[in-house]
Amino acid sequence: MSKKDDFDKIDKNKDGYISREEYADANKSAGIEKENLNWFLRLITLGDRFDIKDFWDRVKKSIVEFIILVFGVTVSFGIEQQGGESDNRNDGIENLNNLREEIDKMITYTDAYIEQVDWVTELYQKQYDKWEKDNDSIFLDYQDDEEEPSGKYYFAPMGMYTQRDPFDPPRVNFDAIKLDGTFRLMPKEVGLKMTEIYDGTELRYLIENTGKNEERYVNQFVNRIANKWVYDLPWVDVDYNEFWIENRKYIQNDKFIKYNLYKRIDLWQWSVKEQLQQYRTSLIESTEMLDSVIAVRD
Repeated sequence: MSKKDDFDKIDKNKDGYISREEYADANKSAGIEKENLNWFLRLITLGDRFDIKDFWDRVKKSIVEFIILVFGVTVSFGIEQQGGESDNRNDGIENLNNLREEIDKMITYTDAYIEQVDWVTELYQKQYDKWEKDNDSIFLDYQDDEEEPSGKYYFAPMGMYTQRDPFDPPRVNFDAIKLDGTFRLMPKEVGLKMTEIYDGTELRYLIENTGKNEERYVNQFVNRIANKWVYDLPWVDVDYNEFWIENRKYIQNDKFIKYNLYKRIDLWQWSVKEQLQQYRTSLIESTEMLDSVIAVRD
């Protein structure tokens, strides 16, 4: 088509000029009618006609908008991720410090428990050593007490024989740390050491020996009193010193009770004491390892 034909087609009123309305109408009518397009172009065509220039303009606009959107989301995600990693790292360091403080408490608890076991073992070893002596007071002991008239407080160690104190150091932070990923801040050997002191064989043996195993000897003692002493003696009350004085020969002849005492002392002396020292050593080692991790991460 010639330029004159194009002009005449746009100049609908044939006045020799192209008005704004005629130019706008010409733009609207530009392009190929939708009915003359293939199925793909009909699918992406908006309106009645397909204009290649308009199509590419829309494509470029969509690409630019998509790039802006992706860039914005990526930057936002990166900032959030960095912030999250920073928060997680700070939380992890705080957990390590909490763990370190708890291990100090475990050491303090273990030291106090060692002193207690030493005192109890010495007390009952003394009782065992004088078991066969011919003295009505062999089942009594004393400790200095200024409030007593004689300056001494007398008591029967076997009257306290049922008392127990299973080993149970404070262990709170470890389970939480296992779940929140703090272990990732530790070298492998440090993580294994933490697992050892919180859930290792040393601790398990201590808990078992001062718990179930010691309880067995206490139960045997209680059952002996309930199943034999109460039938053989006129009265039984282990809380009174007089009971141990009046019945000392009968109790001396009860070899089962003496053997029970021997086995319990043996448990304290050759199992619990050694395990406590080993466990304390592990606790000290763990603090040194943990301090090195905190110093690097902090």
